[in-house]
Amino acid sequence: MLKQPSSLLLGTGAAIPPRTLTNADLEKIVDTDDQWIRDRTGMKVRHIADDDLLNSDLASEAALKALENAGVEADEIDTLIVATVTGDVTFPSTACYVQSKIGAVNAAAFDIQAACSGFLFGLTIGDSFIKSGKGKKILVIGSEILTRVVDWKDRSTCVLFGDAAGAAVLASGTHEEGGILGSFLKTDGRLAQLLWMPGGGTRYPAEVALVENLNNIKMKGQEVFKAAVTAMGDAATHIMEVANLSVEDVDLLIPHQANKRIIDATARRMKIAPEKVYLNVQEYGNTSAASIPVALDEVRRKGILKAGDTCVMVSFGGGFTWGSIALRV
Repeated sequence: MLKQPSSLLLGTGAAIPPRTLTNADLEKIVDTDDQWIRDRTGMKVRHIADDDLLNSDLASEAALKALENAGVEADEIDTLIVATVTGDVTFPSTACYVQSKIGAVNAAAFDIQAACSGFLFGLTIGDSFIKSGKGKKILVIGSEILTRVVDWKDRSTCVLFGDAAGAAVLASGTHEEGGILGSFLKTDGRLAQLLWMPGGGTRYPAEVALVENLNNIKMKGQEVFKAAVTAMGDAATHIMEVANLSVEDVDLLIPHQANKRIIDATARRMKIAPEKVYLNVQEYGNTSAASIPVALDEVRRKGILKAGDTCVMVSFGGGFTWGSIALRV
């Protein structure tokens, strides 16, 4: 009997715009202050794309770095998945533009939209393609330019978000080599309007959205915080059960970087030591679907996550969506 293949992580890459926006900068834009932001979110800096930079530009840069890191040529990729809520245009998909820019001529390319959980949803799809034999080399990208859809007059949301892209290359391998040990995805659409951007679709066409100020992120912060703490904690503990891992088996927790208080609460639910929790929210803010792949690339480049190590990635986002993946490098 043939063994089912495993989805191995071959390489990662990230693209971060050089322009920064600090808490001190925000004090000049909106009624807020550095201490208030740091106490509630842990954020100090976020990165902002220049006006002429497209989402597909960031995504392509991260993709090319991931391909180089993996030692894979673009034309070897058979599936290209972009997770984003801030695509270049309504259609075609941002993945189509990325495919063209990087030369992934043999790839089926498409976007998925699961907000901050998008990268984990994309990894799960790629893992399923590999395990079913429908794909051998998968490129998954999380890329966002959120600063173009924030309301700079709303101090409860404009301080939170930044721009970035991260990418990962998956390839077929054996279970002895490691790979994705398990995944868990969940959605509750009943809570959709606690975190959403109403404009931009057919529900509120452009002319309506502009008049009613609907072309930016709307969030009910307290309700989102409560839901995120519960969902991310549940997802993290659930994936350890699915993958038959104890907390001692987990070398690193890579959470979605939405808010330090949410991350701390998730770590407590897992009963994992603080030194095993990766944080970069202070440097990037919330970059939605780019958050986890950027962190994953950082921990690999810095040697924090080494060959043979096991990590748990956990996310929560608008929809509501949430999920987790256990990965052995």
